[in-house]
Amino acid sequence: FPVYISSTIFLGGCNFRCPFCQNPDLVLNPGELPVMPQELFIEFIDSRKGWLEAVCVTGGEPLIHKDLIQLLGLIKEKGLRIKLDTNGSFPERLREIIQKGLIDSAAMDIKAPLDKYSLASGVDVNVEEIKKSISILKNSNIEYMFRTTVVPGLIDGKSIEEIGRMLEGGPLFQIQQFSPKITLDESYRTIEPYPKEEVQRLGRIAEKYFAKVNLEGI
Repeated sequence: FPVYISSTIFLGGCNFRCPFCQNPDLVLNPGELPVMPQELFIEFIDSRKGWLEAVCVTGGEPLIHKDLIQLLGLIKEKGLRIKLDTNGSFPERLREIIQKGLIDSAAMDIKAPLDKYSLASGVDVNVEEIKKSISILKNSNIEYMFRTTVVPGLIDGKSIEEIGRMLEGGPLFQIQQFSPKITLDESYRTIEPYPKEEVQRLGRIAEKYFAKVNLEGI
């Protein structure tokens, strides 16, 4: 959460199976990971009152949890800003938490152009839901950004052009370098990431569609 002193919550479980996912344990084995009870997390926040400014809620996919609204409400009661990371597959839940003023910022992952979405997500995806979430963010009053991990074999210059046209006018697009160190699909660990110069080229392609483009991980 740029600018703000923040803490991050990782929520286990996800409805996608992106082969390049760098948090496979959160996706596949959430029940085996250490868990902090909600009460302890609130105590953690209280103990840092006065200097903690924000909380980033990520995953996994936070919106699969139907009780997320309760958690966001508790955090908001502490006067903290909230950033939500999402894959955009639950547009109505996203709309609800925005309308209730429960988040201040959102980052939505754009896995690929729409015709390759299911391939990049590892499951059959209803792209109409993705399009709804994009529209919800673009018509909201919160800060938001879109981001894409540039995986060789999945994302290239043509893909960035298609994504740019789909998201045109967005305030911020983040291009994220692919890391093969830990991936959900082990075969992706042998893929060589794009060189820095190629990631920069992809960034230049995106610049004509967005107010600002960030390059992450190069």
